[in-house]
Amino acid sequence: MSAGWRHVGGYRLRLGLAFATVVLLALGIVLATLPRLLDDYLRRQEATSLDARAASVARLVADEIVGRTTTGQDFQRAILMETLDPLGPSDTLVSALGSSEDGFVADLTRDIALADIHVEIFESPEAQTAGGSPIYRLDATLPSDQGGTGQQREEISTSRTEVVRDTYWTQFVGATPRRPVVVTLERPFTSRAQTLQTIDQVLLVAAVSGLAAAGFVSLVLTQWLADPVRRLIRAARHLADGQLEERVSLPATAAPEVTELGDAFNQMAERLGESISIISADRDRSRDFVADVSHELRTPIAALRTFNELLRDGAAEDPETRDEFLEQSARQIERMEWLATNLLELSKLDSGLVRLDLRSEDLRGVVENAFQQAEPVAGRKGVTLTVAVPPDPVPLPHDPPRIGQVLTNLIGNAIKFTPRGGRVHVELLTASEGSRITVSDTGVGIPAEELPHVFERFWRGAGTRERGSGSGLGLSIVKSIVDMHEGRIQVLSTPGVGTQVTVLLPRSVSVSSPPTGSA
Repeated sequence: MSAGWRHVGGYRLRLGLAFATVVLLALGIVLATLPRLLDDYLRRQEATSLDARAASVARLVADEIVGRTTTGQDFQRAILMETLDPLGPSDTLVSALGSSEDGFVADLTRDIALADIHVEIFESPEAQTAGGSPIYRLDATLPSDQGGTGQQREEISTSRTEVVRDTYWTQFVGATPRRPVVVTLERPFTSRAQTLQTIDQVLLVAAVSGLAAAGFVSLVLTQWLADPVRRLIRAARHLADGQLEERVSLPATAAPEVTELGDAFNQMAERLGESISIISADRDRSRDFVADVSHELRTPIAALRTFNELLRDGAAEDPETRDEFLEQSARQIERMEWLATNLLELSKLDSGLVRLDLRSEDLRGVVENAFQQAEPVAGRKGVTLTVAVPPDPVPLPHDPPRIGQVLTNLIGNAIKFTPRGGRVHVELLTASEGSRITVSDTGVGIPAEELPHVFERFWRGAGTRERGSGSGLGLSIVKSIVDMHEGRIQVLSTPGVGTQVTVLLPRSVSVSSPPTGSA
C-alpha cells in the first residue's frame, strides 16, 4: 500500500472517529439529561394531579359533614360535642365519614383520591395554627389491589383545608364555632416509574439505531470527503514526479470547497507547466545563444590572430601587405564592436530593462528622420531611396527613438540587399487599427523556406550575396521593439523580385516593457 493510500486511509479513519465521537457525545448528553428532565416533569404532573384530587376530596368531605349535620330547619346536629369531656366527635360525624375500611371516606380512596386519605378536624382555626392536636382523625388506606398495571406507590402528599360552621342543638346562644377540616392525600398510585422505564427503553433503542445510522452515514461522508483528497494527493505526486500534464478531476458531487481547491490545483499545475516550458525554452535559447555568439566571435578572433601572426612573421615589412592587414583587422574589430552592441541591446530588451517612453507625437517625423539618415548610404551604393507620408499629422503613442531604431534597421537591410540601380521605398499609411509603415525593396529577396527564421538571432540567409556581413541580430531587435509597442510585423518576399516588411502600430499601448520571449 502506497503512502498516499495510507494517508487517505488514516484521514478517513480520523473522519469516521470524529463523526462517531460527535454522535456518541450527543447521544450521551440526551441519555443523561432527558430521563432526568422527564422525571422532574412527571413528578410535577403527578403532584399537580394529586393536588387537584385533594381539593376535590376535601370539598366532598366538607359537603358530607355539612349535609349530615344539617337535616332540617328545626333540628341541627353538632359536628363536635362540647358536652363531652374531653371535646370529641359526635355520632353524626362518625356515621357520616364511616370507618377506615368502610364508609364515605373509604369509598373516596378508591373512587377519587386513588391514594391514602387522612381526615383531621380541629376545634378551631386558632388551634390548628398553634399546632394543636386534632379533635377527630380518620385514616383510610387505599387497598394495594387498586393500582393499575405497572403502577407503583409514589411517596408524595398534599393537604387541603376546608372550614365548616358547627351548630349545637345543645347551644342556643353565642357564636357558631368554625371547625377546620384538613384532608391529606399521600402515597398515590402512579405510572411515573413505568413511563420512565418505557422511555428509557425507547431512548436506548433509538440510540442504538442512531449510532448504526451514524456509522453508515459516516462511511458515506468519509468516502465523499476522502476520495477528492486521494485524487489530489495522486495528482500532486505525479506532478512532483515531472508529469506536468497531470490534472485532478473531481466528481460533480464533491463539496464546493474541495472543488475550489481542485480548480486552484489545476490552475497551479497549468501555470507551473507554462513556467517550466518558458524556463526550458529560455534555457535552450540561452544555450543556442551562447553557441551562436561563440560561433560569431570565432571568425573575427581567428582573423585577428592570423593577421597578428603574419605581421609578426615579417609581413609588416611590406607596406602594402601591412596596410591591407590593418584594414582587415579594423573591419573585424568593427564587426566585433557591432556584435557586442547589438547583443547588449537585445539583452536589455529581453530582460525588461528597457521601458518605453510613449509619446503621442506625429509619426511622420520619425519616418522622415530615418529616411534622411539613410539617404547618404543609399546614394553611395547607387540605390534610389524614396518616402511617402500622409499630408496630415499621424499622432500615435510611440517611443520615437525605438521606432527610429526599427526603421533604421529595416531601411539599412533593404539598402544592403538591393543591388546598384535598385529602389527602396518607405511609406507611412493610416489604418483603422492604427498606422502602417512599409519598407519595400527590389533586392535579392528571401526564399519561402527561410521566411519563418528571419527574426531569429544570428540568422542570415544562405543565398545572400553578403552572407559574411552583419550580426544577424538586427531583425531580432526590430521584432522585440515592435512587440513592446504591442504591434505586428510581417515579411513578404520573392527571390529575385524584392522584399516588403510591414510594421503595424496600434492606436493605444497598454504596456511599457517588452513581453517575455519577444525574439
